[in-house]
Amino acid sequence: MAAANALQITSFSSPSPKPDASSPLSLLPQCTSLKDLKQIQAFTIKTHLQNDVTVLAKLISFCALNPSVTFMEHAHQLFDQIPQPDIVIFNSIARGYARSDNPLRAIVLFSDILCSGLLPDDYTFPSLFKACARSKALQEGKQLHCLAIRLGLNTNVYVCPTLINMYTQCSDVDAARRVFDKRTEPCIVTYNAMITGYARSSRPNEALSLFRELQASNLKPTDVTILSILTSCALFGALELGKWIHEYVKKNNFDQYVKVNTALIDMYAKCGSLGDAVCVFENMSVKDTQTWSTMIMAYATHGHGSRAILLFEEMKRVKVLPDEITFLALLYACTHTGLVEEGYGYFYSMTDKYAIIPGIKHYGCMVDLLGRAGRLEEAYKFIDELPIKPTPVLWRTLLSACSSQGNVELAKQVILKIFELDDSHGGDYVILSNLCARAGRWEDVNRLRKLMKDKGAVKVPGCSSVEVNNVVHEFFAGEGVQSVSTDVHQALDELVKELKLVGYLPDTSLVVHADMENEDKEISLRYHSEKLAITFGLLNTPPGTTVRVVKNLRVCGDCHSAAKLISLIFDRQIILRDVQRFHHFNDGKCSCEDYW
Repeated sequence: MAAANALQITSFSSPSPKPDASSPLSLLPQCTSLKDLKQIQAFTIKTHLQNDVTVLAKLISFCALNPSVTFMEHAHQLFDQIPQPDIVIFNSIARGYARSDNPLRAIVLFSDILCSGLLPDDYTFPSLFKACARSKALQEGKQLHCLAIRLGLNTNVYVCPTLINMYTQCSDVDAARRVFDKRTEPCIVTYNAMITGYARSSRPNEALSLFRELQASNLKPTDVTILSILTSCALFGALELGKWIHEYVKKNNFDQYVKVNTALIDMYAKCGSLGDAVCVFENMSVKDTQTWSTMIMAYATHGHGSRAILLFEEMKRVKVLPDEITFLALLYACTHTGLVEEGYGYFYSMTDKYAIIPGIKHYGCMVDLLGRAGRLEEAYKFIDELPIKPTPVLWRTLLSACSSQGNVELAKQVILKIFELDDSHGGDYVILSNLCARAGRWEDVNRLRKLMKDKGAVKVPGCSSVEVNNVVHEFFAGEGVQSVSTDVHQALDELVKELKLVGYLPDTSLVVHADMENEDKEISLRYHSEKLAITFGLLNTPPGTTVRVVKNLRVCGDCHSAAKLISLIFDRQIILRDVQRFHHFNDGKCSCEDYW
């Protein structure tokens, strides 16, 4: 309250009828609440400066720096007092709204000032595009883009990056690229906006390609560039490229940034190199909450639940406060190692001990934890009694658990809950259809397939990628890389023959087509994307080299069994990252211990 006391002394002790306005306004940076701000405003009223545009502009600008609901409402009231506000004052309040919980208010207010004849400048559009990005207001953003073109500001160095960001945040990455390609002058901020947009939109190939183009220019990457490129490497599972970026980081002193080092930990963990992630973590002199959380998550997704929990205890010992991501990582750790009671303990300690409100992902982890442990009815009740409306993702998590546990009746109840919210997701139909097929309930299978067709729901194809010689090769179920597919198929045919000699039996029960012969089912299983990717890795890397594969869906049971035998026969470590976790195959065993 130092600021408040100072304000009281100033306002009551100054005898001058016309005090210098700069005296109370200089205390603005010390304000910690709206009450403090209003004391300054009271002084301006007492000294007849309440209508001074300069004074009002400074008060509005301060409110915009703290864009809570109360501060922004007060800023709007002050703005309304100005008979003819200029564009500079509008820009201040627009900046505040763009960062607030109600960003569209900036667009509404902009419509009002346009009607009054006020024209925007190059500082106006960045805030408005940020407001559209936060609101996912694509149509409003397009209208503003048109206005920026009319005023000749669309390629402005301040406007262009925020315009690109607006399009990427609104899921129109191709429109963002068209804006990028029309830029008139090279600018690292614009490059960063486009590279970040690609990374956030899960288009890592294009992000990496643009980074190579950037390197060929005279522009120097920044820490923001590096963060997005590391995210892209993580998405791709491109370890060798990630290691090259790490060397680039060290050479150019980007390792002074905590966020860059944290991104390196995340990249190494997601590329399957847990040892490198640990090395970066242990060599960091400064670690924030995000760093600790990222390392805990790395241990969790690689199946080292006990290490994740021990690291959390160390985090508490050094007095680093956990956040919602920390607890998400802990719940993942418990989920993948079957620690149900420990999971409950961490879940309830979030609110009881740390005043952290659980989010939808925490609820999802709890459902997954209970489902994997076979406690399906308990998981159903958990969702049904949530303080928020359940999302389709929560019910889908339980549907997947019902499939793993073979509980058809509960699965049918769950899918009705899903269809109430979203009946367009092809995977839901496939999971229940396969479950019914395994139970011999072919009438249900046929009904689900017809319903899926009627709804136009499409199953996401399985896709696996493997990095060889710094090039990432993608494979889809039933296919190979086009130029080498024949070689890969032939090699996989030979590989399966070898596997059968050591006891491999294709699990044809996973192929649920009543009219398909066993031989056809076996062929269907053989050409799953992860088997193709592993085979390609074996063919194109030296003996003893680790093969790292990334899959967009959950690894199937047959591929999991095959990978264990491949690791034994060829004396190779195979690291497979699927949509849920990492599987480290060594000497015929998997790190998940078949709890997945």
